[in-house]
Amino acid sequence: MFKDLSSGVKISITRSISTVFEQYMVGINWEESRFSLEAFVAEWQEYITNHASWYNKVDTEIKGNPLFHEELASKINETINKILSEKPTQEQINEIEAIEVKLGKDIPYSCRAEARYVIDKANRL
Repeated sequence: MFKDLSSGVKISITRSISTVFEQYMVGINWEESRFSLEAFVAEWQEYITNHASWYNKVDTEIKGNPLFHEELASKINETINKILSEKPTQEQINEIEAIEVKLGKDIPYSCRAEARYVIDKANRL
């Protein structure tokens, strides 16, 4: 079912997952111990219902099909795994190292999105 959607809708679905995942992680300060899949999915459902253009382009019958939900769950897992496996850029690493020197402490981060969060947070100080 998912594979039968237009490429634009599939891209929009993936983008909505990425956007909400990163927003959710910022909301919990990238503290993995606070991550709740149920809370993330609830935020994503609210987002797609109220803000995602693709949601109204998918037929109601498809959205109600359990197979579509399984495929969406797989897409969510795939997208989150991709975000978490993207290595920080060398520029991000250099910037975080400079922040660590300035603050006199190590700052943990593991992926590009988390590195972006660390840098943004430090720039707000």
